[in-house]
Amino acid sequence: MQLHLSRFLCLDAASNLGRFEEEARTAALGGADVVVFPEAFLGGYQRPVDPGIARARFAAISADHPRTAFVFGTITEERRNRLTVWQAGRCSAFYDKVHLFRPHGEEAFWEPGDRYVAFAHGPWRIGLLTCNDVRFPEQARALRLQARVDLLLAVAWWPWRRDDAWQALLKARAIENAVYSVGCCIAGSESPEERFAGAGNHVFDPLGRPIASPDDHTYLLERNRLTLPLVDPLETHRAIATVVSPP
Repeated sequence: MQLHLSRFLCLDAASNLGRFEEEARTAALGGADVVVFPEAFLGGYQRPVDPGIARARFAAISADHPRTAFVFGTITEERRNRLTVWQAGRCSAFYDKVHLFRPHGEEAFWEPGDRYVAFAHGPWRIGLLTCNDVRFPEQARALRLQARVDLLLAVAWWPWRRDDAWQALLKARAIENAVYSVGCCIAGSESPEERFAGAGNHVFDPLGRPIASPDDHTYLLERNRLTLPLVDPLETHRAIATVVSPP
């Protein structure tokens, strides 16, 4: 699979709308099977773009490039931090961020989601996560065991100063679930209301080995690497309901 991860710089709304559309279309024409943009990339937490305008753009791009799956982070009218999947002109799946980041006061911005979500594209089954979700291994494990995903995709506004933790968490989710783990992060924001330096984009194979990109955008994922891990939770996981703890 050819994967395109955006390194999007969040500026003003008009600039964001024009630049994202050009990048998405160029990536699809370049052969990308899946094109990913970060969490809330069109306006950040403070300056969301009109959701209706965003959806219309997403649908038009997807309709013009039906062989490519597009994953866009957005904010909805219902105060949801939503990750949307577009295939052949329609929204085929959406995921609302479950684990809101309390230190940033995200509960004041959004309502949390109440379900985990995966989608299929070709032979790939892809589980969706947003930013702080990667800190919760039970979400990734549920996606692996119940949806049988072979790729975990996390989008984020993760700060550069904590890029080491971002990498460590993505790598751990890959190893413990015997899947690819992908992180797509906002490059930064230069708005006076929301200045931000984002962490990097990272891809790890099922053994936790990093996948290099020739241009910081394009990653080639091989399905034969899915057979490499010594332990696959699909084969060996045991559900234990009892925990013995001291009084």
